[in-house]
Amino acid sequence: MTSADTRLLRLAGPLILSNLTVALQGMVDTAVVGHLDTPVYIGAVAVAGVIFSFLYWGMGFLRMGTVGVVAQFKGDENNDRIRSTLLHSCFLAILIALAVLLLQTPVVNLGLDLVGGTPDVRTNAEVYFYWAVWGAPAVLLNMTFVGWLLGMQNARATFYVTVLIAVLNIVLDFVFVFGLHLDVRGVALASVISQFCGSVLAGLFIHGELKRHSGRWRKAVILDRQDFTSLLLLNQNIFIRTLCLIFAFAFFTRQGANQGELILAANAILLNFLLLVALGLDGFANAAEALVGKAVGAKAPGQLRESVRTAMAWGGGVALLYSLLFIVAGNGLLNLMTDIETVRETAYLFLPWMIAAPVISVWCFLLDGIFIGATRGRELRNAMLFSTFIVYLPCWYLLQGLGNHGLWLALMAFFIARALALLWYYRAVSDWI
Repeated sequence: MTSADTRLLRLAGPLILSNLTVALQGMVDTAVVGHLDTPVYIGAVAVAGVIFSFLYWGMGFLRMGTVGVVAQFKGDENNDRIRSTLLHSCFLAILIALAVLLLQTPVVNLGLDLVGGTPDVRTNAEVYFYWAVWGAPAVLLNMTFVGWLLGMQNARATFYVTVLIAVLNIVLDFVFVFGLHLDVRGVALASVISQFCGSVLAGLFIHGELKRHSGRWRKAVILDRQDFTSLLLLNQNIFIRTLCLIFAFAFFTRQGANQGELILAANAILLNFLLLVALGLDGFANAAEALVGKAVGAKAPGQLRESVRTAMAWGGGVALLYSLLFIVAGNGLLNLMTDIETVRETAYLFLPWMIAAPVISVWCFLLDGIFIGATRGRELRNAMLFSTFIVYLPCWYLLQGLGNHGLWLALMAFFIARALALLWYYRAVSDWI
């Protein structure tokens, strides 16, 4: 094993474990309501989840923008700007959270109109939203905290924070849903409490990092307009990129909902598996963010290319293992998610797409991490716009005669297009240093 492998795995190992706990948390949320007496609750959590995806995935730049900038300042050993970036990102997180809380009613109404669903699904999705939205300040601050810690290459801290949130969320799911019979309200309340507890733990880790790295809270650096403007421009491009990604999955969910509650429920379960894949593989992408960012900050092109090659090799190998897992245990995993027989039978029909998804999607996940670490927001934005509107939507409209199989095929084409577009941009990697 080379030194590059060691560096990658030292970061990726904790990140993979922490990402898998996030996926497990989502799967438990679905499984808990999947064992109630109607598929309506599964659909409600799925629909409300899409709305929160617009809110929280859309604000993913709070993590992604922070990690790249901090990693580059770490490579350049600029400890004062490492501190100022933390403040800039936290300020944005709090500002956005306040806006979400103030605008929660129009947000949920617009979201339900866009995503759709039967009247019963919409009613329960609305209840879930109004309970879960109070976790917004903690969720958005946690994005910033995790991004900052990862930029500092402290993957272990991000692991502990993520595991605390996920484990506490799972425990409270069972207490509130099965113990206190709060149905979707219990799932939402569990999420809120666990996120705030995660914020406290992350703050403690950040305090420790600041003590270990000499630096000062310099007013001139904190109020530097150029630094803040550069961060905003990067975040703007990542925001557009992320909105396209969310739109793609919201569109997927809506088209599934238009095919009935069974297809909606089956797709919701399979999308949880896809999240499991994405978050596991993102461990390597997240590690690449930190390593590439540090190499760019240190102006070390050889180290950059070595980090990219290593991430690609390990990520591709793990993706293959995921596909083998779904071949061997796919039906059993579906059975764990719900005991509603009609939902199981529907999901069995589309399981082959989950077998193919890991080896198809891994490359765009890894390339995303590479470009985030290099803070190349414009390229990420353009690649996503191309993949969404030139490839994904036309593919669906051409393939919709195939029903839900056509929908899954269009999603696979979307993943492939993202990878090809970013590979095309990667030719100019020499310009990054």
